[in-house]
Amino acid sequence: MNNLRLLTGLLSVTLLSGGVRTHAQSVVTLEEIFKTAEANSAQLRPSFSAQEEAEHAVSVARAGRLPDISASLSASYIGDGFSTKRDFSDYQRAPIPHFGNSISVNVTQPVYTGGAMSRAIELAELKSMASRYATDFQRDNIRLRLAGFYLDIYKYTNLRQVVESNITAARKVLEKIRARHEQGTVLQNDITRYELLLSNLELQLVRINNTLSILNNNLVTTAGMPESTVIVPDSAILDRSLPKNNAGQWQQEALSHSPSLSLARTGVDMSKKAEALVRAERMPKVGLQAAWSTDGPILVEIPPIDRNLSYWYVGVGVSYNISSLYKSNKSLAKSRAATKKAMEELAVAEENVTLAVNADHVRYLETYEELKTRTKGAELAERNYRTVETRYSAGMALITDMLDAANAKLEAEQQLADARINIIYYYYKLLFITGKI
Repeated sequence: MNNLRLLTGLLSVTLLSGGVRTHAQSVVTLEEIFKTAEANSAQLRPSFSAQEEAEHAVSVARAGRLPDISASLSASYIGDGFSTKRDFSDYQRAPIPHFGNSISVNVTQPVYTGGAMSRAIELAELKSMASRYATDFQRDNIRLRLAGFYLDIYKYTNLRQVVESNITAARKVLEKIRARHEQGTVLQNDITRYELLLSNLELQLVRINNTLSILNNNLVTTAGMPESTVIVPDSAILDRSLPKNNAGQWQQEALSHSPSLSLARTGVDMSKKAEALVRAERMPKVGLQAAWSTDGPILVEIPPIDRNLSYWYVGVGVSYNISSLYKSNKSLAKSRAATKKAMEELAVAEENVTLAVNADHVRYLETYEELKTRTKGAELAERNYRTVETRYSAGMALITDMLDAANAKLEAEQQLADARINIIYYYYKLLFITGKI
């Protein structure tokens, strides 16, 4: 992969599932991953190739304006002829020069094609534009997918820290319980129940590591990075000041820049151009013509003359396909139906984008409220845990109270980590829908 500049500082840390390996450490931003995917993603290459093909198709269509030039050269052996009466009697041999030759050059310059040539060029240009919009749409899809992987890695990395912290705390509590058991103030069952809590936390940690491994593999493969790359998200992403534009502003951005809408609008324009091409079939075709030809021997004379006959001409050619008068009606009806369908699909696309922007904008604002709630919940859960721990140490609380407090604290911390990431994710979803990602 030709991406050493972007990948120079990629962080490689502890393998995300099992074992420990040391790698150079650095932080990768989401924007750097986007740039890497732009250059290396295998999922984008077909779109780039299709775009290149469409651009060449424009050149081919424009070449239709150039004159058509043809040349021919032939040599032949001509056998002797013969003549007879009309009843094929009285056979007489007619000697003919045996070497025959023919040279001709023809030039035709289209002058008027009823708009067919111009429409064909415009249609090719629209197809090229549609290919660019399709590439943009595919690029935005890949970026949203990468953002999802990236933010999930961040979320599960934070979650791993939360679980590891709870494991450390659980082990400390377990030590205290065992000490009290030796003093005879705690039952063995209390130790067993807390060991079960610790075991569940350790299992959860294994699952988190496995999930991180899968997410990392999905991200580096989609972005076209080396398989050994281990992504470490930039923690500064949560410190970004994100705008809270109203729904109307997001809607306007989507209607102006959404690749899916641009693609649908181009589809309408392409259908209209195809309809105009069908109409052009009913128009006459006019072109300038010039030709030069030489043939020998001259066989129209009796006896044949063993010489070359050369001639040239220039003029204007007019052709008209009379059958188009009764054949093009059906093609024109088909093209009109295709245009109507394209316009209906555009209306559906605009409606879907409007609904999606509205839904994601509501969810985006909701994540801020969720963050406030989860922050308060995490503070209360932490306070409750400390209180129950103190009471348990003083013998004023049961082991079940400790278990409930520990589980509530873990759940509150997980929800807080999710809430922080959800703000970024829904912001990127809005950027995706509006074509700004």
